[in-house]
Amino acid sequence: MVRKKVPEWLNSTMWSAPPPPSSFNDDGLLRNPPSTKMSSMKKDEEAESISVTPPPSTASSVPPPSPRPRNGSSISGEYGNSSSVPPSSAEDFSRQAHLSAELSKKVINMKELRSLASQSLPDSPGIRSTVWKLLLGYLPPERSLWSSELKQKRSQYKHYKDELLTSPSEITWRLVRSKGFDNYELKSGSRCMLSRSRITDEDHPLSLGKASVWNTYFQDIETIEQIDKDVKRTHPDIPFFSAESSSSFARSNQESMKNILLVFAKLNQGIRYVQGMNEILAPIFYVFRNDPDEDSSSHAEADAFFCFVELLSGFRDFYCQQLDNSVVGIRSAITRLSQLVRKHDEELWRHLEITTKVNPQFYAFRWITLLLTQEFSFFDCLHIWDALLSDPEGPLESLLGICCAMLVLVRRRLIAGDFTSNMKLLQHYPTTNISHLLYVANKLRSKMLV
Repeated sequence: MVRKKVPEWLNSTMWSAPPPPSSFNDDGLLRNPPSTKMSSMKKDEEAESISVTPPPSTASSVPPPSPRPRNGSSISGEYGNSSSVPPSSAEDFSRQAHLSAELSKKVINMKELRSLASQSLPDSPGIRSTVWKLLLGYLPPERSLWSSELKQKRSQYKHYKDELLTSPSEITWRLVRSKGFDNYELKSGSRCMLSRSRITDEDHPLSLGKASVWNTYFQDIETIEQIDKDVKRTHPDIPFFSAESSSSFARSNQESMKNILLVFAKLNQGIRYVQGMNEILAPIFYVFRNDPDEDSSSHAEADAFFCFVELLSGFRDFYCQQLDNSVVGIRSAITRLSQLVRKHDEELWRHLEITTKVNPQFYAFRWITLLLTQEFSFFDCLHIWDALLSDPEGPLESLLGICCAMLVLVRRRLIAGDFTSNMKLLQHYPTTNISHLLYVANKLRSKMLV
């Protein structure tokens, strides 16, 4: 059987130039210096290069990225020119002006907005918050409808919280008052007590009836405890999320995230809460809560809930164990990734899956179900998500393309490695230039359309 050769466009030296020394950091977010993920493997002695540049005779609609890392670190070699090069301020200003102009229109051109977002959004205050709401369908393209739409959705979320998060004891008292016993608890000797005749089966804490609010509450305890643990473990190195910083702001953020996840679990009994959903919620809530507009920031919990639901709607079957082996389950998505790798680089695919027996499920399960939130720094993920959310075919298509690009960018180390070294590399993916990664993913996808 004849093996496919590596495409010529992968062999250009455009990205192999030594990186100039620079500590420039272009993130405009308020944050700690982001932690850099380190690979447990030693770098190859010789620099390796992976090209994303087409041959001169080949036309490409994908513009080359400006080589600027999102995490302020520098890695050369097989990642290409991932150096910390200051961004072109003229280019940034132009893109930001273009975005601002688009967002100020009476009716926003969603095709144009998706095109701008796919190249990664600037970190200017408020832009990403508004764009994500539009891309996720939370805001309609018509600006005149925003106010009424937001008012209706935020009121709906408040209703969900009142209905689903109210304690059983409070619900019981509401029922008592609705039956005409408004002043009963004020009578002498009966404060906070109900006579046995006034406690129905549904009201009793020990009731096992399906309609019992107490029975439902006790069934939810396990979910509540798991959400609480996971939220507390969410990005403890970032003060925004970490209540250990003794910040009331961080504690408030954690409570909001718990509310969102619990309301989601109660409204979606088929999948409820699955560990890792907190990691998917975190970027959305962070972006909305840091919106400089006070009204938007104060309603971040409600806005994030609906956007979280919309984002997860495209992936919810991945969290249902009964569907794992179906055409919509997680294994189907992993199989599609394997097929993508085989199509673009059969030598790499054969070495991973046949020679070294590295099943893609060993690494891709986490990549896909957590939308790459564990593979890159938090602030890098915001830029990756710009591309995911801007895809008109849905985030999954871009996600699989980015996962494929991740493998292509480290192909030389993978082909030189055995099972153990390759598993370490893929489970602890090295820091790389996000603009470069997204460009490779776009290039691979454009090859599919030829």
